[in-house]
Amino acid sequence: MKIIFSVLAFIAFFEVSYSQKFEDLDKSPMDAIIVRDDSNAPLLRVIYSRPKKRGREIFGELVPYDEVWRTGANESTEITFYQPMFLGDVHIDEGTYTLYTIPKKENWTVIINKAVNTWGAYNYDKALDVVRYEVEVKDTPTTIETFSMTFKQVDDGIDLILGWDQTFVEVPFRLSNED
Repeated sequence: MKIIFSVLAFIAFFEVSYSQKFEDLDKSPMDAIIVRDDSNAPLLRVIYSRPKKRGREIFGELVPYDEVWRTGANESTEITFYQPMFLGDVHIDEGTYTLYTIPKKENWTVIINKAVNTWGAYNYDKALDVVRYEVEVKDTPTTIETFSMTFKQVDDGIDLILGWDQTFVEVPFRLSNED
């Protein structure tokens, strides 16, 4: 009984003493989103890190306007296409790519780039761009504390929605009829 009490006391001490330290280890935790078709086959997946606002001015300050952004934190955001799609009139083959953006006040440039396994946007290479596509900036009805992404299925494809602070954009990926 004494051993069990000692183990429980140690666990309680560890939990109280170190839980705050572990919470601070990753201020921008990794997350993933995936969208599937009616047969449950995957269509798109995004893996990204989710920074928090924490009282900071985001766009134009923490994330400068008119500069390539990794679209999250830590490693560059990764997007996988499980079937061919279009962004605008550009065909994107199946595969994994990096998703970069260039935020501006009125619109963002969305970039699908062939580079993978990159950190930040430090080694961004424009020559590897598959497509650049402009999307309109929209205001959120309330502040989004943590950078977030989600998918919205529409009749002819999937919209990828990115939101943070008081800003969001929708990126319209459309299904390809090519096999």
